[in-house]
Amino acid sequence: MLLIDAGNTRIKWAVIDAASAPSSAHWLASGSVAHAQIDQLQQAWRGLAVSRVLISNVAGADIAAALQQALPAGSELGWFASVAELAGVRNGYRNPALLGCDRFASAIGAHALLPGTALIIATCGTATTIDALTAEGVFIGGMILPGLGLMASSLARNTAQLPQVAQNLRIDQAFADHTDAAIVSGCLAAQAGAIERAVAVHSRTGPVRCLLSGGAASLISPHLQLPQGHEQIDNLVLLGLHAVVRSQAC
Repeated sequence: MLLIDAGNTRIKWAVIDAASAPSSAHWLASGSVAHAQIDQLQQAWRGLAVSRVLISNVAGADIAAALQQALPAGSELGWFASVAELAGVRNGYRNPALLGCDRFASAIGAHALLPGTALIIATCGTATTIDALTAEGVFIGGMILPGLGLMASSLARNTAQLPQVAQNLRIDQAFADHTDAAIVSGCLAAQAGAIERAVAVHSRTGPVRCLLSGGAASLISPHLQLPQGHEQIDNLVLLGLHAVVRSQAC
């Protein structure tokens, strides 16, 4: 089976055995491309013996159409969507269908990896989403804020005489001594502060573990100060899709 995570910037994919436990170690093949390289997927998927495809897509109709054209011939296609309950996770959104399918899949993946554990799931990509999950698998809700790169570039673009900031500029000190670093330091503090606040609020009812994922996770991770620490786990959306497939196969 082919799983696809079409995010705001990149498309990630993995080929799995539906009966295997959700883990990247069990994937038969995997890869990732930027939206601009989507035409490379047809070549990457050529010859794959997959009977089914499951796609989580938050990248819009054009990406969806391009993915359909690239899929192996003869495969059954399914589009993952948020529902009230699935694979051990109950969706507490006011309207469950309006929860982003990538956030729901990430919650399912996190719960599959750490069942019985209260979690904050911070996905740091184009946008940063910070979601709360109870130990029983109830998705409480979350926060959405601009991602690290978007936050920094927006400040540089919309403030007079501030330079465009390199998104991967690493900061070692909270109080920077030049403007580029000061912008990035402020944005890192905002990202880390939002995650730390989410953990503090969720921890009022008991111990909470924090999972960090997404392209900017490695930049934000060194700036987090959490009593219980945190873990960086890649591909939570794909792991969630894997958990869904396994739950339906059992």
